[in-house]
Amino acid sequence: MRTSRARRAGGADGTENGGGRQWARADATRQALLDAALEVFADRGYADAGIAEIVERSGISVGSLYHHYGGKAGLYVALWEDLSAEQEAAAAQAVAAARKEGESDPIALFIAGARAYLRVCWERRDAARLFLGGEGPSGSSLMRRSRAQHWIAQNTKLLRGSSGEPPGRAEQVLSLVLTTVIGEAGREIATAENEEEASEIIEEVCRILIRLAR
Repeated sequence: MRTSRARRAGGADGTENGGGRQWARADATRQALLDAALEVFADRGYADAGIAEIVERSGISVGSLYHHYGGKAGLYVALWEDLSAEQEAAAAQAVAAARKEGESDPIALFIAGARAYLRVCWERRDAARLFLGGEGPSGSSLMRRSRAQHWIAQNTKLLRGSSGEPPGRAEQVLSLVLTTVIGEAGREIATAENEEEASEIIEEVCRILIRLAR
């Protein structure tokens, strides 16, 4: 994403103009702050994490931190949104790829998305562990509930297939159960000892989801 931004800001000959360099610097600043915040949150927990340590690890000024994120809570929310967006994009891409290959079974499409989502839980395990732990700033519980409701709605729609009728109570409950299973599985995957163990958990979870969904 940072590369594409720089390209969009570049001159006609492909080189970066002044605006492009400013975008690149701003992106690098934000990323350094996010990387440092994730490290400190992981080491100390959100409550005990200090702005001073985040600034020290990032090498960025405290003024820049407040300019870009407004404080510790803003960093937490930005990390959360980044992980959530990556999980959602991975799931959507997996479903789209399965459809492109000719898959039309709603459950198979749902499993493709779930597998991709769970894979991100392993690939981004440091961030996933932080958020699955439940600690965070005021309002973070509401943020997580809102995201869960979004996922339930998306999964309900996917499992409904091409039917234009509104989902019944049984379908809504099924989507709730499946989404909850995926969320809890993400916690186990993020804390797996290695990639092999994580992959085994993912495949076992997918088998369980298939049985529940059918």
